Amino acid sequence: MIQSALEWIVTTGNNLLWSYILIGLLIGLGIYFTIRTKFVQFRLFGEMFKLIVEKPEVKGGISSFQAFTISAASRVGTGNITGVALAIGIGGPGAVFWMWVIAIIGMATAFIESTLAQVYKVKDGDTFRGGPAYYMQKALGNRKLGIIFAILLTLCFGFIFNAVQSNTISLSFNSVFHIEKWVIGLVLIFITALVIFGGVKRIANVTQVIVPIMAILYIIVALYVVIMNINEVPAVFKLIFTSAFGMNEAVGGAVGAAIMQGVRRGLFSNEAGMGSVPNAAAVASTSHPAKQGLVQSLGVFFDTIIICSATAFIIILADLYNTGEVDGILLTQTSLGVHVGEWAPYFLAIAILFFAFSSIIGNYYYGETNIEFINANKIWLTLYRFGVLAMVMFGTLAKVDLVWNMADLFMGMMAVINLIVIFLLGKVAFKTLDDYTEQRKRGLNPIFKSSTIPGLKGAECWEDEKISDGK
Repeated sequence: MIQSALEWIVTTGNNLLWSYILIGLLIGLGIYFTIRTKFVQFRLFGEMFKLIVEKPEVKGGISSFQAFTISAASRVGTGNITGVALAIGIGGPGAVFWMWVIAIIGMATAFIESTLAQVYKVKDGDTFRGGPAYYMQKALGNRKLGIIFAILLTLCFGFIFNAVQSNTISLSFNSVFHIEKWVIGLVLIFITALVIFGGVKRIANVTQVIVPIMAILYIIVALYVVIMNINEVPAVFKLIFTSAFGMNEAVGGAVGAAIMQGVRRGLFSNEAGMGSVPNAAAVASTSHPAKQGLVQSLGVFFDTIIICSATAFIIILADLYNTGEVDGILLTQTSLGVHVGEWAPYFLAIAILFFAFSSIIGNYYYGETNIEFINANKIWLTLYRFGVLAMVMFGTLAKVDLVWNMADLFMGMMAVINLIVIFLLGKVAFKTLDDYTEQRKRGLNPIFKSSTIPGLKGAECWEDEKISDGK
């Protein structure tokens, strides 16, 4: 009875959020931010690659690349493998087009939220922390809203999403290697504990190794599949575009389903506008807030246009998505098997371990920085860490269909709150970008000071005297 009521609440909430509110907000504000930033995702695309390799401004601080990999660790996970398969299975190949759309315009949204996170970050020892909860308090003066957002994010990423990630690892390893799920759970909580009890620097050090390795290997396999089917690639693009606008009736999924699944799974994967990535963006030690905005904008491109597209091409080229026989991870696994043979399940199991484990680490950090916002007492952080480990174990053992839907609901509520807030604060990000581009035109390495924007309050890390002292 209770479960049925909960399922009804979650389903109704998701239908309301995803059918009416979020699609309009994500696309509408994405276009608005794109225009107001003068198409920053295209205009400064090359600049993003230069910034990603910048060294930290403060010795011992978190570099732009490390902040990028922390966010990529959370972004690049089961959404890139399972989520894409679900989107295509339900919405047809046209869902891929709408994933691309939400990513391209979402790059501008990601720039805004990550730049704001840098502007309003706070000092945390020799590193920094920040995110939507922080700019809600410091820029809007609304701590209560910040606490509500922090609770939603902690529950969503620290607990629910991590149960989803560990469940995917468990299912994959159990089916391929026949390892008992409880054994997988114990191993996962052990290696997770080693990382999360080591602080943000250990998290950064781990993710900067795992993320590039897993991404490169997966892209190599996907490129192999594409090259082996190179003659079919034009037909795949045609199928994606015609299905996106309902011009291919032979393909499952009406236009509405394609749009909803593309937007929903696109947001789950790249997180643009959700308010999660700014928590990683704030960590970086950089000379100008816009730098991390550009780096995290590139992260959206990397996640969806590169990694998600790789999965989509593997699935569409195998042509099994409309049989109705397999879905989710099994669809990706079976499709890859069509292309590369019997070793596909083993490769995907290892890939999922890297993808999903890195997400557990990235998700954990998002919760940590928001726990510290709510209450800096270390007891709460310790309780949160043990709660994360418990949810990792729960995910390995449980059936989490309801948990996936709950994740969508919490993710949707987070996105609505954050999108409204960054719309209200957008002028700060626009002026910060103008300051950055103006300095770049003069051949300078841009340095930001709070006095650059008249009336700017709450930007304590960018006060003129602190910048002058190099602090």
